[in-house]
Amino acid sequence: MENQAEAFAALYNVIVKLRAPGGCPWDREQTPLSLRGDLVEETYETLEAIDEKNPAHIKEELGDLFLLVTMLSYMHEQEGLFSVAAVLDGVAEKLIRRHPHVFGDVKVRDSAEVLDNWARIKVEQEGRRPKDSILDEVSPALPPLEKAYKLQKKAAKSGFDWPDSAAVMDKLREEMEEVREAMEIRDGGEALEGELGDLLFSAVNLCRAFKIDPSVALQRTNAKFIKRFRHVERSMKETGAEMKQENLALMDRYWEEAKKSP
Repeated sequence: MENQAEAFAALYNVIVKLRAPGGCPWDREQTPLSLRGDLVEETYETLEAIDEKNPAHIKEELGDLFLLVTMLSYMHEQEGLFSVAAVLDGVAEKLIRRHPHVFGDVKVRDSAEVLDNWARIKVEQEGRRPKDSILDEVSPALPPLEKAYKLQKKAAKSGFDWPDSAAVMDKLREEMEEVREAMEIRDGGEALEGELGDLLFSAVNLCRAFKIDPSVALQRTNAKFIKRFRHVERSMKETGAEMKQENLALMDRYWEEAKKSP
């Protein structure tokens, strides 16, 4: 079995060399701010690999995430703010502290009680200030889709939720009708934007009703669209037809072909 500590030490030493004088110019130029986009991109690429259920791809993408997280930690170590070891020690200590049912003698009935204990420990043991609203626990930095999902989950914990999926479907139909009405309003761009936002929010509610993460669902749909559209592009090129509106019927035919392939 591989020595995990030695493997991480090897990664750390590679990053130290890349960031050292005489190391890689690109790596030396990077800052925590410049790597924010890479962190988001690599996270989504990891999700894609997990959806594919391809172990080799998952291993590669997780490696990229390890690289970014370790490099970001080391950048702060270089500034004398905290060490990479302090990051690892901190998360280990936090996990132990927030799992007294595993590392202590606390008893829990289910995962919901685990989350309740987690929230209480943050306030009582870690000194986190209680939030003015439960919604304040949702990071304002989240992308809109993820934020909508988290806001709904937080509100649901307080009992503010739809009784069942049928009620959510009714709301979705109601929002669709309001979108149609907004489309008929002259110069109603702002109203339409608002109604489309409500429609998307309701669609997130429907995902949540079936315990589906909307971001993961949309990621899978994006991948499916890319695969099918590429089939259309290849087929059009093989027949010498141009990708343009006038050839939409032919493109639709190839799209239907792509839908039948696994």
